[in-house]
Amino acid sequence: MTSCDSCLVRNRAICAVLDGQELQALNRIGRTKSITAGQALMWEGDDSLMVANVIDGVLKLSTGMGDGREQIVGIVYPADFIGRPFGAQSQHTVTAMTDARVCTFTRSDFDAFARQHPELEHKLLQRTLTELDRARHWMLLLGRKSAPEKVATFLLEMSERLVDRTCSISNGPMEQFTLPFGRQQIADILGLTIETVSRQLTKLRNDGYIDLPSRRDIIIKNRDGLAHMAG
Repeated sequence: MTSCDSCLVRNRAICAVLDGQELQALNRIGRTKSITAGQALMWEGDDSLMVANVIDGVLKLSTGMGDGREQIVGIVYPADFIGRPFGAQSQHTVTAMTDARVCTFTRSDFDAFARQHPELEHKLLQRTLTELDRARHWMLLLGRKSAPEKVATFLLEMSERLVDRTCSISNGPMEQFTLPFGRQQIADILGLTIETVSRQLTKLRNDGYIDLPSRRDIIIKNRDGLAHMAG
């Protein structure tokens, strides 16, 4: 495994609360794993044998229905923690939406390590509460928001998690980022059709809220307006 000191998400992941010696101990029980887009890392209903930190890439949490349909219930990004420590079963299928790298631990090793490090347990609790807030937000997004509200909310969340460059223009800050997946995947995430997603993005561009330099590049030109549209 690559040294924790050179980890890309070292200062944002749950292990940020550990000191040098504790990181070395954690390093000894971890492994770096690369997964390709479409590959599953964990399966819903399986024994919970693994937990992981996301180093790079984007993954989805989904649950299946009896007729084969899938519902995406969450998205995880670099520095997010996935898996169910101190739990018997995986509650969701975790699948890479892009090529990704994760730092994996067997659940038994991680559980034992966390019990010996209260700071890490506290960080896990904080992350769990944050995920609960996100889950409630997701319920609102899927259950009550209109298509324009869904797309606007999605773009705001993407900007918060993925923005890589902020510059100043005459009417305020402009945020630019590249989506890690295409419009069909956006449609799957939001419970919309790809045609609806494309229409909403075009309308947002025509109304001056965003610019679309390419199919995946997004520039937010009017964040306040987009936030108002998101409800």
